[in-house]
Amino acid sequence: MSRHAPGGQALRTRAGQALARRLGRDAITGMITHWARERSVVSRHIYREAMARVGAAVHVVTTAGPAGRYGFTASAVTSVTDDPPTLLVCQNRASDANRAFKANGLLCVNTLAAAQERLSAVFAGMTDCDMDGRFAAAEWGTLVSAAPVLAGALVSFDCRIAQVVEVGTHSVLFCEVVALVVGPGHEGLIYFGRRYHPVRVTVPG
Repeated sequence: MSRHAPGGQALRTRAGQALARRLGRDAITGMITHWARERSVVSRHIYREAMARVGAAVHVVTTAGPAGRYGFTASAVTSVTDDPPTLLVCQNRASDANRAFKANGLLCVNTLAAAQERLSAVFAGMTDCDMDGRFAAAEWGTLVSAAPVLAGALVSFDCRIAQVVEVGTHSVLFCEVVALVVGPGHEGLIYFGRRYHPVRVTVPG
């Protein structure tokens, strides 16, 4: 049973209305916004440290078309829905490839097998390779779109970019899957704690 008197809620409401009349709606909104900011700000450093504890598959995301051929390493990839099959990819808006991906309107998410770990560094720009040199480090094909499909990938999702939403420093690319291919390997690659870890799927005999 509530410890408040039956009219307690009404009294609090009337008190709030009286306060609103005295201070004005804008003043109260400002107070609430300031209070929320003071209590909800998480520093970029703390957030990044926390996200390092969230393991994720490693992908090389590629595009090709009138705006050129580009690729980058990504772990911020996730499924959105299976009807229609849709996934999302987060890409840094400051990257050289960002405009090309949007202009081409298509991409392929190539999920790396454990044996392809070196490609993660190559497409992350951690080597001296230019973009052509990055693609020269592996073999490629295509499915429905012109986006490069990595030979030997654990799985490749060929997509058209259906929608782009800009959030902070990144573009969120919502991509409808138009074709996919599952590779022969059973050993994937996870990035966790700022290290790579192979993971193996046991297939029932």
